[in-house]
Amino acid sequence: MNEASDDQDVRNFLVAINIGDLCGGVVTEITRSHGAAVTLDGFSTKALGSVGPLDLPWGDARLDALEVGRRITAEVTAVDLGEGIVRLSMAAAAHPELWAFLKGLERDEILSGTIAAIESFGVFVALDDGPAHPVFPGVGFITYPELAWQRFEAAEEVVRLGQRVSCAFLQFDTWNGEARLSLRATRPDPFRAFAADNEVGRTLPGEVTRLLPFGAFVRVAEGIEGLVPLEELAWTSVEKPEDVLRVGAGVLAVITGLDRERRRLLLSLRQTSPGPDGASR
Repeated sequence: MNEASDDQDVRNFLVAINIGDLCGGVVTEITRSHGAAVTLDGFSTKALGSVGPLDLPWGDARLDALEVGRRITAEVTAVDLGEGIVRLSMAAAAHPELWAFLKGLERDEILSGTIAAIESFGVFVALDDGPAHPVFPGVGFITYPELAWQRFEAAEEVVRLGQRVSCAFLQFDTWNGEARLSLRATRPDPFRAFAADNEVGRTLPGEVTRLLPFGAFVRVAEGIEGLVPLEELAWTSVEKPEDVLRVGAGVLAVITGLDRERRRLLLSLRQTSPGPDGASR
């Protein structure tokens, strides 16, 4: 058989495979960077199957759980005719009920559940509907940025163990086999209301909340903090915010930037005080 004939045979085999199909085969090669190559049942002359490092069963020692010659069953996640490769997921085949549940979710769908665990990297939610997770305390997971619109130091300021919550579904995390959720998406964004009522040039009272090497953060409304860059703290040169401010101090700040898309607020303190020539700016 020539190369053109081989390529046509590969294509003919691949076009009959659909995403979601279960395929069996034998592991023929394992690499740390690419995962496992699999010779699929029905096409023994070439390893067309590929199981990436992220597509192994949850709870296993990942690639250490595989060995050359092992038979596997995996779900087809993609068919690349150009590369001549079938992308496979062993995780999907190992936990079909969970996988089917997660694939059936739609963006922004509201899911209810109970806070099952609070970790330093996020919060697990045991969902009311769907199966349990084979490894984690809950199928739902909320990253810290998606807990609340306002700044907080600890997740316990926003949620508590056993609390009932309703969250918006963001995406299916195929690496961990979980539903990424957003709690803040179910609540009004205070920045939108703030941006609708304010504009660049307006002066607002505020309170200093944080001092950092590049400037200071000032709270000008409930849940709204703006950055005062170092050069906007005073008309004179300031090396450290601590030289001119303290946390908790009341100040007047001028809005110098209002980015509605990125939810960023820039402020100036020096523009509320007389300049070097004694005139207000």
